[in-house]
Amino acid sequence: MDGRETPRDLRVLVIGGGIGGLCLAQGLRRAGVDVRVYERDAAVHRRTQGYRLHISPEGEQALRECLPPEAAALLTATANSRYGYGMAVYDEHLTEQWSPRFTDPRAADPDKVDAVDRVTLRYVLLAGLDGVVSFGKQFTGYELTPDGEVTAHFADGTSATGSVLVAADGVNSTVRAQCRPADRPRDLGIRTIFGRIPMADAVRDGLPETLQDRFTWIMGTDGHKLGLMPMVFRTPPEEAVARLWPGLVIEESEDYFMSVFSMHRSLLGMADEELYAMDGARLWELVRERTARWDPHLRRILAAASTDATFAVAVRATRPIEPWEPGPVIPLGDAVHAMPPSGGVGANTAVRDAAVLCRALVAVERGAVSLEAAAASYQGEMLKYATEALNTSLEVARWSLGRNDLDDLDDLGG
Repeated sequence: MDGRETPRDLRVLVIGGGIGGLCLAQGLRRAGVDVRVYERDAAVHRRTQGYRLHISPEGEQALRECLPPEAAALLTATANSRYGYGMAVYDEHLTEQWSPRFTDPRAADPDKVDAVDRVTLRYVLLAGLDGVVSFGKQFTGYELTPDGEVTAHFADGTSATGSVLVAADGVNSTVRAQCRPADRPRDLGIRTIFGRIPMADAVRDGLPETLQDRFTWIMGTDGHKLGLMPMVFRTPPEEAVARLWPGLVIEESEDYFMSVFSMHRSLLGMADEELYAMDGARLWELVRERTARWDPHLRRILAAASTDATFAVAVRATRPIEPWEPGPVIPLGDAVHAMPPSGGVGANTAVRDAAVLCRALVAVERGAVSLEAAAASYQGEMLKYATEALNTSLEVARWSLGRNDLDDLDDLGG
């Protein structure tokens, strides 16, 4: 015996069709592994999780590793063309403040992918997965079978059985709630209102040129914060699809700023239930009320926001990150390591999970390792880089957001 396992015909069930789950599905399908994705949303455009995503070098590498060449080309074509100018930090009167300096080894690469539109990315990740992804499938629970497989059950009365079940169902993971009910992300006390501002309207209304091509962070002296992140498509999505993948369905989009307005809940002055019940128009009324004394340029930008593309969320983090029991139920992304959006590392960590887990499962399929050993190896590697990413995001949150409810901990690993 050489210690090798018997090759297996794996069937991987992915619960959740977000960025991490779809990236994993692309990688597994590219490697010839049978994979099925079950997404609770009724359709691709139903999800509201923000708009623009920073893509780190590690995140770009993971995406390119998992995507087939055609989808990778579409990713490159629709990436942001104007990112990479660093960060500018001001107070609410546009007086410049100190800001950290970041370096990116890809700065001179004309094909770099360092920021993308979230919805466009999701369409890219869905490209070629016809018959793999099922929408409208609300996962309700799983059970392990006597022969070592796992069966997933859905609210519509259907079920699916496979060799592996991947929990890629996000910060409110139903899979995690079943197998690790005490393991829940902690509320940092930060409340954030995500919005979208058409760039043409913002520029027309007097946005200073220095704020048009970089990540701008406004640190209000009263504790309110505003982030403005430009998304300028290298190629408009519909034009990129017509050239690179004719017939593929993709949502049209115009250049825009993602806005992120944040405050500690102690400044909010209302219960969370009231905040979350507000529609986009009322949320923007709240933002404008809180910024009534800000610089006129900023107020005009905020007045141009798309009220129907606005929502509020609580910022949460998993701390500490802990591996799950090695076996057929394996976690990925926010289900195991939720982190604040500060630092832009959450989505990058999820696609990195996808690439590492894909390699591990392909090794199982080929008989190189057992499923239990592969799950343990993946989680061991994930624990290291995800903990580093979490600590980075918390450090940035302490600087950029100020007070949060984890400040009573002695250190970042506490």
